[in-house]
Amino acid sequence: MHFLDVEMFDLTYFLCLLSRSANNFLMTGPKAFLTYASSVQMGAQSGIQECKHQFGWDRWNCPESALQLSTHTGLRSATRETSYVHAISAAGVMYTLTKNCSMGDFDNCGCDDSKIGQMGGRGWIWGGCSDNVMFGEKISKQFVDALENGHDSRAAVNLHNNEAGRLAIKATMRRACKCHGVSGSCSIQTCWMQLPDFRSVGSYLKEKHEQAKKLQMDKRRMRAGNSADNRGALNDAFSGIRRTELIYLEDSPNYCSKNLSLGLQGTEGRECVKGDKNMTRWERRSCRRLCNECGLRVVEKRVEMVSSCNCKFHWCCTVKCERCTQTVTKYYCARRERGRKPHNKTKRRHHGRRH
Repeated sequence: MHFLDVEMFDLTYFLCLLSRSANNFLMTGPKAFLTYASSVQMGAQSGIQECKHQFGWDRWNCPESALQLSTHTGLRSATRETSYVHAISAAGVMYTLTKNCSMGDFDNCGCDDSKIGQMGGRGWIWGGCSDNVMFGEKISKQFVDALENGHDSRAAVNLHNNEAGRLAIKATMRRACKCHGVSGSCSIQTCWMQLPDFRSVGSYLKEKHEQAKKLQMDKRRMRAGNSADNRGALNDAFSGIRRTELIYLEDSPNYCSKNLSLGLQGTEGRECVKGDKNMTRWERRSCRRLCNECGLRVVEKRVEMVSSCNCKFHWCCTVKCERCTQTVTKYYCARRERGRKPHNKTKRRHHGRRH
């Protein structure tokens, strides 16, 4: 999947690129593209938003620079993080197409009724309105994979991660059932398969990101320039890799530090969170991960937040609220003061931690 430069990223550009693949589409002509274009756009956008949510407290937080998947030299990166971008984008497109199909938004598509009436297991049969993931998968593949027209190792990795994203939709589908029987005895159930919340897909792929495998390529064979050698090297590298796994080619850069040539802003100035028992362990450690372990200090700021409060219902039928100001404490990563060295004990205690 290709995107604009850092400063010019726009989902409309994504759609322009998608239009180039219309000739390979299942239906011919511009009508096919227009039929699904808005769903594809919404799906891609939901994928990016989910990426930003999942990595909100990570050093790499799905910045706009990651969405173009290329460097200023024109060489596309294939890191652990871009594997997630490809997977969640493909998953978002498939998810939205599947959902819209099952809701009857497309004339040529509806619920998956291929198993209705068949026994699914003891005490239940297939019925209801299953979400049509086969349709969503097929159309998503036609749109998204057609953008990857290269034949090198990066193209192969991107296509693999696109497929892993679509398989994540299938892996997180859940069975829903309705009871039937005299007086609610539930002697038999009618069941169907339905999409999960997209958050479940994002979390599933986040785990895959953490377990992603680096693809080991035979560089000597790749450098030979022979297409047969290239294909052989790719086949050998992909042997033993499951279709559901995320893969990458290059080690990630240091996300602590600013690197404008790579579009990285570093963690200086990033917000972190402290002290709320309702937070996850990962969130509670965000200040240490984003600030301390990146050689920065945590600064505290008091910020005034304005919100609606004391809302009252008035007959009939309005709700009137007051505007209340609340002072809250926020935490940010900042440079250490010059001449001030970190405490030696703290340095020893954190030595060897994973960065």
